[in-house]
Amino acid sequence: MTNTAFLGLPLVQPSQAQKHVTVNEALTRIDTLTQLTIRSTSVQTPPVATEGDCYFVPAGAVNAWSGQEGALAIFLNGGWDFVVPKVGWRAWLAEPGAPSVFDGVDWVAGTGSVSPNGAAMTSRVIEIDHDLAAGPYSDTAPIIPAQSVVYGVTGRVLTAFSGTASSWQLGIGGVSPDRYGNGLGTAAGSWVRGITSTPLAYYAATPLTITGEDGDLAGGRARLAVHVTELTLPRS
Repeated sequence: MTNTAFLGLPLVQPSQAQKHVTVNEALTRIDTLTQLTIRSTSVQTPPVATEGDCYFVPAGAVNAWSGQEGALAIFLNGGWDFVVPKVGWRAWLAEPGAPSVFDGVDWVAGTGSVSPNGAAMTSRVIEIDHDLAAGPYSDTAPIIPAQSVVYGVTGRVLTAFSGTASSWQLGIGGVSPDRYGNGLGTAAGSWVRGITSTPLAYYAATPLTITGEDGDLAGGRARLAVHVTELTLPRS
């Protein structure tokens, strides 16, 4: 055997010259794989990289990654080294900013368990910075995904809210404008931690609504984070 079974580390052979080369290669792989961070699972063209950068090679990869679909590409010693991940490996996916599990085909973000065909219950936090529109209320972009369950919304005022409103509410406009909080402060640094009393399903993509209390809003910026769970379908 020339490589270990799980991480594919090169082994020193009997009477091998320059043993340090093999040992150093094994150490550099361990350095990357034991605290695995994958910078992207979608980039198809090998990027300019620094030592230790790791990417998952997707379908359609070209140049130095051609023919390596499904492997991890690790930039070591000025070139790309490839390791095939095994079912159950865990990594931090930098693109969505979430822990993930490899199911044999894909990296499933935000889950602790996944079926052999990719079905999982995933959790994630979706965060945006929202600039308020002038008026009695201000809608965000549709931040809540369709077919998701929301456990709560947190947020912080980044730039003080201006206008005649003395405070504000956070919720779903036209349905429950204070679902995630009311009487909230308008000064920079004010915060909200709105917990859904019973986790609530949203079947269509939905914006959050900031509503002024006792007056209108004129401007300001808020950072809002939606804490959601989603169900992924099994592959056919």
